[in-house]
Amino acid sequence: MKSVAFPAKIANLSFPSGCSSLFFSPALPCRKLTKGTRGVGGLMSQCLSSSSQSLSSLSNSFSSQPESELLQALPSSKPKSPPPQLPWLIVGLGNPGKKYQGTRHNVGFEMVDALANAEGISMNTVNFKALFGKGVIGNIPIMMAKPQTFMNLSGESVGQIVSFYKIPLKQVLVVYDDLDLPFGKLRLLPKGGHGGHNGMRSIIDRLKGSRDFPRLRIGIGRPPGKMDTANFVLRQFNRQEQEELDYTFQTGIEAIRILLLEGINKSATFVNTRKSMEQLS
Repeated sequence: MKSVAFPAKIANLSFPSGCSSLFFSPALPCRKLTKGTRGVGGLMSQCLSSSSQSLSSLSNSFSSQPESELLQALPSSKPKSPPPQLPWLIVGLGNPGKKYQGTRHNVGFEMVDALANAEGISMNTVNFKALFGKGVIGNIPIMMAKPQTFMNLSGESVGQIVSFYKIPLKQVLVVYDDLDLPFGKLRLLPKGGHGGHNGMRSIIDRLKGSRDFPRLRIGIGRPPGKMDTANFVLRQFNRQEQEELDYTFQTGIEAIRILLLEGINKSATFVNTRKSMEQLS
């Protein structure tokens, strides 16, 4: 057989790896090259087809890798953690010392004590001029305080706590006695004035005149006959009154739980439509 003479243009062509086998592989039958561009174009078409198959094979090798392996190759970006939840502050108003224990003016103290006992929160720390405690109700962090400044200066303690922990006023619940409510009756409001109560007056003054904080009022009733109001609020409860007051505290505990976990509207509905023990009997 005569040897084939390659034109100079074809002899100088550079083919991709693997395409040379089209010409020199012993497995392929020898055939004469067609003159002109058609024969060269056909060979180039086969080479390009071979390269395309190689790229397709490479692409398939990536797609066959597990997604987890591909993700590991990407830069990791950790999601930002949410800001810490600010606590609620629950303040009970009263006067310190044994002399005033169990008196009408101290029902705010007693309500906070009942809540602390129910939730297992210790109130033995003295801080911010108050008996102070920290805990959690559900998943809500809370702080509890009983100012030891005497009633008329309660704002000194409350103002310091609010300022130090940057507590929003809508998360400051003040619990105190109210002469205008029937004995044992509870009333929860999202805001309001001091109503002549010196402890509330002091707190509003220390909060720069703001009244936009919730309050839980506990009714102690009006003094009988011509009894002086100051003497009445410092008088202790009799046995029957204490039993009814214990029922009121249990209602108050449930109301505070609802307030923290479900909001003030639902809590106010629960409290403000609840009947006292005297009305139930």
